[in-house]
Amino acid sequence: MTVADQHGPDPVGSQHGPDPVGSQHSPDPVGSQRPSVVAMGGGHGLAQTLAAARRYAGRITAVVSVADDGGSSGRLRAALPIPAPGDLRRCLVALSKEGSVWARAFQYRFQSGELEGHALGNLVITGLAAVSGDFLAAVGEVSALLGTEGTVLPATVEPVKLAGHGAGGPVEGQAAMTKASSIASVHLLPSAPEPPQAALEALAAADQIVLGPGSLYTSVLAVLAVPKLREAVASSKATVVYVANLRPQMPETAGYDVARHVEALQRHGVQPSVVLCDTTQIKLGSLQVRHLDTTLASSRGAVHDVAQLAEALQYLVG
Repeated sequence: MTVADQHGPDPVGSQHGPDPVGSQHSPDPVGSQRPSVVAMGGGHGLAQTLAAARRYAGRITAVVSVADDGGSSGRLRAALPIPAPGDLRRCLVALSKEGSVWARAFQYRFQSGELEGHALGNLVITGLAAVSGDFLAAVGEVSALLGTEGTVLPATVEPVKLAGHGAGGPVEGQAAMTKASSIASVHLLPSAPEPPQAALEALAAADQIVLGPGSLYTSVLAVLAVPKLREAVASSKATVVYVANLRPQMPETAGYDVARHVEALQRHGVQPSVVLCDTTQIKLGSLQVRHLDTTLASSRGAVHDVAQLAEALQYLVG
């Protein structure tokens, strides 16, 4: 496994590839020499990255999109002025203590009645925020309850709305944005919300920053649309890895190859150090950034395989 320059990847899976995660050459299991990793994004993709990071990282921080206004999160946000809890819940569960009954319960969705469609974890986070008056403290309480291995932080401590420009003109709301095509740009309303100070400190101290995988505009760039977070990524000395999606997402990135994903990041002021991709179901395109093209898909090909993702990300540390 070799990182290639813009002229294309070397053969993947050769004898020069990294040792498997967990071999005698992997980082010190005590954690003192393991890297500090910050993962940014949202949804199921970020949860996969966190599960992978647990296999090689010493310190893990998740900085999570809170712009969702659909589904359970959207219904709760319509009732209370809070950031979206859904993606935070997924990340908390991904870092929870193995075998946790609470973690399984947090993912439970009610099937009928007034609570139909709500995930229990979303309700708990919302209730704690209402009682404490502090959304960040509520997330911390849930983290303690689940025994998370790492820190989960919202991208902003205040409610935000995702907005942008698509083929049909201006679009407001993340749910609406997922249905848009030919998206040119995204931003937040308000335009400069405050991120948690702990997120900025984690980015400054990181050895590796992982962006994605996940919906390009509505998860990854929804986090990076917070100006102070974007500036912290740009000024960090860490290796910034963009994990590309396994295939275009319809209609948000219809027709995109890996290069177009990266171009969208660059348009928004984000420059990855290296791109991690699997071009089995998506074309590479004219990518002008260092990249590692290797097998990352699960056996069903729908999501990133945690073990393979961990091995590749560990290889790209430093």
